[in-house]
Formats: sequence, C-alpha cells, structure tokens
Amino acid sequence: MFTDVARVVRASALLDSELYPDDLDPAQVVAGAPEVRSLELHDSDTLAIGVWQHSPGVSTDVEADEIFVVLQGRATIEVADGPTLEVGPGDVGFLPVGARTTWTVHETLRKIYIVRP
Repeated sequence: MFTDVARVVRASALLDSELYPDDLDPAQVVAGAPEVRSLELHDSDTLAIGVWQHSPGVSTDVEADEIFVVLQGRATIEVADGPTLEVGPGDVGFLPVGARTTWTVHETLRKIYIVRP
C-alpha cells in the first residue's frame, strides 16, 4: 500500500497480486457472469490508486475522473455519446467523470487505476 511517504511498487508484481472480490451490482451486468476484484493501494479524500480486474463478460458503469494503465487482458469500452475504446496491455486511458460506459471484456482485464473521487 502507498502511504504519505514516497514509494515505488513494481508494476510487474501487480500482475500476480492477490485481489479481493468486489460487489458488482447485478443491474450493471449486461451479459455473462463477470466477476470484479481489486486491491487498494492508496485512498484519500483527493486520490484513489489501486488495481482492478474484470473477468470476461459485459457490464456498465458511471465513471469518476480516472486514468488507467492496462496490465493484461483485452476489452472494448463503449462511452455513451462518445468513442469506443479498444484497450489491451500497455494502453493508457482516461475516462471523464460522469461518462456512462459499457465494458465488454474479452480476456480478463487487469488495470492500475488512478481516480480523483
């Protein structure tokens, strides 16, 4: 976990890190039986950093301001009234606050996220 002290976490170590189950509201599931897992690295009033994983399937979300880096997997992110994003390992993405998204995960997707709550 990050603290208030400068620190480095190796991204390669996050590929195998144990993630903990998160609740996915059944109303968000469009197709399949996706499971969501995460690991919080830092959480404050102004910044949240962590690792998030979504297994194959389709779900919807309403986004916060988020920058993410895909560690593994592939997905198509459809942004309502916006672009369709194809993401895979090494891609860096941005989702603006309030964006309504549909995530079609083709291969289990694991990403590092930085969110401004």
